[in-house]
Amino acid sequence: MASSRKPPSAEAAVRAFLRAHDLRGRRVAVGLSGGVDSIVLLHLLRALAPESGFHLSAIHVHHGLSPNADAWSRFCRSLCRRWKVPITVRRVRVTREGRGLEAAARVARHRCYRALRVDAIALGHQLDDQAETVLMNLLRGAGLAGASGMRACVPLGEKRLLRPLLDVPREAIVRYANASHLEWIEDESNLDEALNRNYLRRRVGPLLTARYPRWRESLARAARHFARADADANRMLRVFLNQQGLRAPSETKLAEMLRQLSGAKSARVRIVHDGKELRVYRGHVTVKAAKSETPFTTMKWSGESRLVLPQLGGELRFRKKRGEGIDLSKVIGGMTVRLRSGGERLQLDAKRPRRTLKNLFQEAGIPPWERERLPLLFSGADLVWVPGLGADVRYRAAAGSNGTLPEWKK
Repeated sequence: MASSRKPPSAEAAVRAFLRAHDLRGRRVAVGLSGGVDSIVLLHLLRALAPESGFHLSAIHVHHGLSPNADAWSRFCRSLCRRWKVPITVRRVRVTREGRGLEAAARVARHRCYRALRVDAIALGHQLDDQAETVLMNLLRGAGLAGASGMRACVPLGEKRLLRPLLDVPREAIVRYANASHLEWIEDESNLDEALNRNYLRRRVGPLLTARYPRWRESLARAARHFARADADANRMLRVFLNQQGLRAPSETKLAEMLRQLSGAKSARVRIVHDGKELRVYRGHVTVKAAKSETPFTTMKWSGESRLVLPQLGGELRFRKKRGEGIDLSKVIGGMTVRLRSGGERLQLDAKRPRRTLKNLFQEAGIPPWERERLPLLFSGADLVWVPGLGADVRYRAAAGSNGTLPEWKK
């Protein structure tokens, strides 16, 4: 059974990765933090580079977040000097900009990786990291992309991010390091349980291990299943875009489009691509011409049969209809056209209470982005009529009486 398969050793995993990914003639830099994972990865790739034919170097990113950061940089320089591996050290300033500290540091690192003149960056992420990432993403309510965890090989601009140790548990990496008499540094922030990953690792992980000894392998296996489903979703999105006559996006943009379209807040998403905008509501993706929204100012209706609203890209049409629409005899002082500002209520049934437009729009299946650009008819402060919903009972024409039926045409 797959669940009882013995995890590979660190060396076996890296050898298998190099067989599966031809790096001959490529420039590969190890993301060297100084921790045991990246030290073991550098040690293995250094040993295997001659037979695999790639050019090895290292990059150390100095985040400046720890009082020991300078010492870590010196350690990495010294190690690479002894091992005769070229190393680049880059100082960065981590700015959160609404992100968590871990995410902000990752953004800063990736900025350095993109600027490096290499073909691939090899990172020391391993099985425990993968399981923790999947668990955190699931707890956040992530979609397919998040539940897929980390991939063994993914694009980063024109480069690739490689994770040869992704199937290797932490204890196997430490075992290799000890057997090879390697030295490494310990980041004191790994003890800070205020950070979500550390809390899962130090508190939740041991509880899961006591009850489900192979929970890490199980989550990693689930991530592979999610990744296959995510690949299918990528293919389907490519087909959909092609059917709409749109050019294919890059792999990176496609992944980001899918992440947004399948996210928990996808109804608020607006993706502009190839002159069109993509929106999603209740699982249905719509495509229409991308255009900036022109500010709308209140307009007065003076009884004309057509009222053109260029800012909204359409017109209101008014037809005489017996027993339907608005009874103009109940309207005092005429009607004005306005947009929704929030808090409006409408009563569509005399036997039911007045309800918010938000609830009525949801019931009618009107997407959020359309709700904000619908022309509403008001009499003074009273909401009289709403496209897709109808007239308020207070202003509705009774059976047999003269009515005016508005219609919104785009």
